Amino acid sequence: MDPVLFAAPAAGVLALIFAYWKAGWVTKQDPGEGEMIEIADEIAIGAMAFLGREYRVIAMFVAGVAALLAAANMSGEARSPLIAVAFVGGAAASALAGFIGMRVATKANVRTTAAARHGIAQALQVAFSGGSVMGMSVVGLALLGLGGFYVAFTQVIFKDSLLTALNVLTGFSMGASSIALFARVGGGIYTKAADVGADLVGKVEAGLPEDDPRNPAVIADNVGDNVGDVAGMGADLFESFVGAIIGAMILGFGATCVAGGTGDLGPVVLPLAIAAAGTLASMLGTFVVKTKEGGNLQHALDMGAFGSAGIMVVVTFLLADMFWPEAGTALAGKEMVSAVDVGIATVIGLGVGVAVGMITSYYCSMDKPPVNAVADQSETGAATNIIAGLGLGMQSTALPILAIAAGVVGSAHFAGLYGVAIAALGMLSTTGIQLAVDAYGPVADNAGGIAEMSKQPPIVRERTDKLDAVGNTTAAIGKGFAIGSAAMTALALFAAFAQQANVTSIDITQPLVMAGVFVGGMLPFLFSSMAMKAVGEAAMEMITEVRRQFREIEGLLEGKVKPDTARCVDISTQAALKSMMMPGILAVSSPIAFGFLLGPEALGGMLAGVTVTGVCMAIFMSNAGGAWDNAKKSFEGGGHTTQKGALLAKGTDAHNAAVVGDTVGDPFKDTAGPSLNILVKLMSVVALVIAPLIANEVAAPAAGAPAPAAPPATAGN
Repeated sequence: MDPVLFAAPAAGVLALIFAYWKAGWVTKQDPGEGEMIEIADEIAIGAMAFLGREYRVIAMFVAGVAALLAAANMSGEARSPLIAVAFVGGAAASALAGFIGMRVATKANVRTTAAARHGIAQALQVAFSGGSVMGMSVVGLALLGLGGFYVAFTQVIFKDSLLTALNVLTGFSMGASSIALFARVGGGIYTKAADVGADLVGKVEAGLPEDDPRNPAVIADNVGDNVGDVAGMGADLFESFVGAIIGAMILGFGATCVAGGTGDLGPVVLPLAIAAAGTLASMLGTFVVKTKEGGNLQHALDMGAFGSAGIMVVVTFLLADMFWPEAGTALAGKEMVSAVDVGIATVIGLGVGVAVGMITSYYCSMDKPPVNAVADQSETGAATNIIAGLGLGMQSTALPILAIAAGVVGSAHFAGLYGVAIAALGMLSTTGIQLAVDAYGPVADNAGGIAEMSKQPPIVRERTDKLDAVGNTTAAIGKGFAIGSAAMTALALFAAFAQQANVTSIDITQPLVMAGVFVGGMLPFLFSSMAMKAVGEAAMEMITEVRRQFREIEGLLEGKVKPDTARCVDISTQAALKSMMMPGILAVSSPIAFGFLLGPEALGGMLAGVTVTGVCMAIFMSNAGGAWDNAKKSFEGGGHTTQKGALLAKGTDAHNAAVVGDTVGDPFKDTAGPSLNILVKLMSVVALVIAPLIANEVAAPAAGAPAPAAPPATAGN
């Protein structure tokens, strides 16, 4: 057995050891005292209680789907009921990563507040360390689970059929996708129900500051930051990371078949090697995220992310040279693809990820023209603010889509469809550091809330606000990165589905295919409507409850008594658990129904429709919501100065209009928009899982050749 096969699980173990070390360091930091600890405990208890209840509901779904997968794969060529085991493994790994990440994030928040009393550099270190536990837990468990299953399936259980092993391995990706959907939808509904209630009643009606302890919904709002932006984002990128690896591995199997059925398996193992190397590069990147007092916080975080990406540019070519067949191989109609071609395709993916993040930052950052324009239009009321935000969101789809399209064309030019898949993996290779930077944001946000609620000195809140302002930008970039990676991953999974289902072409002039395109294009709208409706209904209940408490609890607005925060936490929890099932059922059942009733070509049309519409809508919603959020925040510092020179301060009608716009944008950027990433990927991975069951009888050349009898690990240069 080649030791190289253990590179991925070994890298996963190292990442988990690193996460454990970081978690221990965070726990040892000063948690503050008195009211700070009490507030942090309330947030932690609410977050973990929600996660426990959510996971109990998800467990029933996972058990049911696992049973169906096992039954559907009891017999048949290249199929096995063990796909259900892989499915449960993927779900469990994703859920465990979310649990670990959120547990540490709820410890890091109060410790960030305490560190901010001494300086912003210390506070950054605590907040980022808390986020890095989430990042390393995600990539560590993904590599340990996926790499471990690959070794077990190829070297022990299915050592005579690599195709069967890879088909069974797709269950791991489907399990991860299932957790991601519920984590994103459930967490998004939870956090935005609380946020809308806290803002509209607390800020606009009662005139309370952000995170004021008199606001009954403020604890639920802080809990929501964790369940939505820590556990939810973690599950999202866990799914993308795993999906990109599996999609590239299956297309790599097609390359070995083109080589004659006994070809070099380097193309199959290379994605695991790139993911392992990216994880190590991410760990190295965390060590350069530091700043001096008064330094540039964004620059410190960028150094980690860009430094890791720079390492991967070099390492990618070394790995491609090591694993790719020495003589090259034919891919997707290309006469010959070399190791250099594969390396270039991977780097293209890295470049697309950076480009989409920078574009997102431009459209969503404070003091940039797009956000300033939205803030300017708040002067004439909420209607013009909302119109400006909608227009900005629509406009913001153009450049990211062009970047993604260029990435697809460029990577395919060098390495065919395998190049598209490996480009998606290139974008996601540094997921560990990307997620660490993103998860830093909600930790900093919570730290500011704890500072306000525990009545810390103004300098503490000033420092946490600086951390939070950078966190808003990193969150917007993170959402852009998640959308871009979702698009590339979905394309990789789509190509893998076509190979496994023996679909050589999809002709949109055929009625069934065109019907699939239309239905797929409609699904993101229907899916988003479910999420938006759930937030609206839960927010109405939250608003009613907050108004009731302000009206009926004597002395609450005067700060003489504490609000009933537990009731608001329960409203968000119940709404999320009740409303997250139907979107999940829609995402899983649609490709199954189309595939079995109308065939693989019609299902291919559906996947094309949902990918195009879903990615565009996700960019539109996320960027519009991010712009509305920072337009509101531009009033809350020293005030916003319009292009005409007018100073619009906090508490003015213009600020209230911006709060309304931000409230509209909340479910856009934190519920429906991010959840569309999962819809696109989950439908593609479900299609990939059922591909062997609905495959055309006449095999395509790449998938029709016999599989290698025994899978050697590598035979590169």
